[in-house]
Amino acid sequence: LKPPKAYNSLQKGALIWDPKPLQVKKIFEALKKGLNEYLEAHQAELDYLSGRHKDTKRNSRLIISYTPFSLCPPAKQIRSVERYIRKLEFHISKVEELYEAYCIQCRLRDGATNMKQAFSLSPATKASRESLVELYRNVQECTEDMCFIEGALEVHLGEFHVKMKGLVGFARLCPGDQYEVFVRLGRQKWRLRGKIETDDSQTWDEEEKIFIPNLHEKFEIKVTELRGLATVLVGVVTCDSLSFFSTKPQAIVVDITELGTIKLRLEVLW
Repeated sequence: LKPPKAYNSLQKGALIWDPKPLQVKKIFEALKKGLNEYLEAHQAELDYLSGRHKDTKRNSRLIISYTPFSLCPPAKQIRSVERYIRKLEFHISKVEELYEAYCIQCRLRDGATNMKQAFSLSPATKASRESLVELYRNVQECTEDMCFIEGALEVHLGEFHVKMKGLVGFARLCPGDQYEVFVRLGRQKWRLRGKIETDDSQTWDEEEKIFIPNLHEKFEIKVTELRGLATVLVGVVTCDSLSFFSTKPQAIVVDITELGTIKLRLEVLW
């Protein structure tokens, strides 16, 4: 296993020394599933382009006679897709490597923690005290390594492009009503305001925001109704991002009120 300095995506002072193995496992599985979907899609595209290029080469003498193979548009497309596939394969292997290292440190930490508990229950001797100190140091080192690996893994999570699709409220939404939607993911924030028009359409001052996925944080969504100088809280909800790691845009409908009388519609593209 490489030392912590190998995971240099985050500075030590910026880390929270509280690893979350179960959450990391969920994110890893969702991320790997999404990456494999992208890989399968581009492999299918490569197979299609390769088959089409073979047919073109066989049926068109002009291409064979006058256009160098390396300059044919289909050949360029094929090379472009091949390069992207190689990048995806490297991306997947790097994520797997990081998670394997993470699991090793997690097992080492669990073992050291169990031994520390066992020694703490045994009669106190000089040797047992020295062992406890060493085990405590081992637990701390494993914890730090896990946090550094979490930071390195976050670099490979990509981006979420979140689009505002509007509020749904049926009788609750009336022309002239104004709302503020506040979306937060960790330290990333998005505040936008919208208005219900006379034809029941909605206008918003912003429509899209890019969020960087976070291993530990969920999306927090707060909707407030604006009434002149006063504001009325409609609701606050949290939304998990595990399903967002997909090749297809995800349509998200979130119940803002407990009874679901007002909903928020978002579209997330990874």
